Amino acid sequence: MCWRWNKQLLTGLLDSHIIDYPTPKNLNYMWSFGSAAGICLGIQMLTGIFLAMHYCPKMEYAFYSIEHIMRNVKYGWLIRYMHANGASMFFIMVYSHIFRGLYYGSYMHPRQHLWMSGVVIFLLMMATAFMGYVLPWGQMSFWGATVITNLFSTIPFVGKEIVEWLWGGFSVNNPTLNRFFSFHYTLPFVIAGVVIVHLALLHDVGSNNPLGVEYYGDKISFYPYFYVKDLFGFFLLLILFSIFLYFFPNVLNHPDNYIPADPLTTPAHIVPEWYFLPFYAILRSVPHKLGGVVAMGGAIVVLLILPYLNTSRVRSTYFRPLYAQAFWFLFFDFLFLGWIGQKEVAEPYTYLGIIATVYYFFFFLVLIPVLGVLEEKLIQYDIEKI
Repeated sequence: MCWRWNKQLLTGLLDSHIIDYPTPKNLNYMWSFGSAAGICLGIQMLTGIFLAMHYCPKMEYAFYSIEHIMRNVKYGWLIRYMHANGASMFFIMVYSHIFRGLYYGSYMHPRQHLWMSGVVIFLLMMATAFMGYVLPWGQMSFWGATVITNLFSTIPFVGKEIVEWLWGGFSVNNPTLNRFFSFHYTLPFVIAGVVIVHLALLHDVGSNNPLGVEYYGDKISFYPYFYVKDLFGFFLLLILFSIFLYFFPNVLNHPDNYIPADPLTTPAHIVPEWYFLPFYAILRSVPHKLGGVVAMGGAIVVLLILPYLNTSRVRSTYFRPLYAQAFWFLFFDFLFLGWIGQKEVAEPYTYLGIIATVYYFFFFLVLIPVLGVLEEKLIQYDIEKI
């Protein structure tokens, strides 16, 4: 009887969350990015477990243990490239998921906590990816770790002590590598836990839809209707992933990371992974070191507080022409920041980065609150005319 009850409980959870989950009829393929991101997380966790079996987190052996995985471990090259390119696929899916949420107003009431839990997942992803970038112990890994951890030195009074505590010494060395490996292995399980919270919040308030109109009676079951769309999105992801994996496995990586870390030789141009480049550009756009760190942190914090900056009652961009124009400017501005982030600190890239950074914050801190009020007044004006 106990086993039967447990079996019914487990199948009931599966049924309510995957099969009979009520889904709006008009969802489009943009709603497939969330499940695709979940698949990417699963790939990262599985490949990471297998890589950890052969990786050695010591300065003397870290770089060569990666080469051992690539050359001597059976299908090690495949596991390593799946993990490296899987991170890029994961961020592509999550960035697409975020911009879809911005376009269709998925951050508005009653989904503000759902949105904020998603931003927490994004923050954990960034921390995990940064620590993973350090582990190959190539030139870019070592100097990237040195530069980014040094940002904590901007904290008044205790910054230097925090940096030395992170390093486990007076420079990036063995304790740093061990700590980063430990956190890099652990954080994906934390992300998986927050994803469960994210899904629980989603199933509590229900999915948004392209029109942004709440109508609880006009819904269909997830399976088989929307499951087919997710399946189609999964195969598109698989095709894109396979192209990078088998034909261009190193195109998203930096060639300097194939040189063993050398503390005495600084690379000509230190850049993070591509998915950090927009925020790296924001960091560099502010000349003052502390100001740059605050700006970079603020670029993520504005996403977290976005539900409380919003003043509009209309969710979908379909009915907000002014917001639609501002949104597409933000989209291309974000891509432009990514391009600026990979360039050297020189003119005209510095000025262009400042302009792009100003618009990024202008969109969230000014346009979103102002456009909501303006659109409300225009709607009232049209109603009064009628």
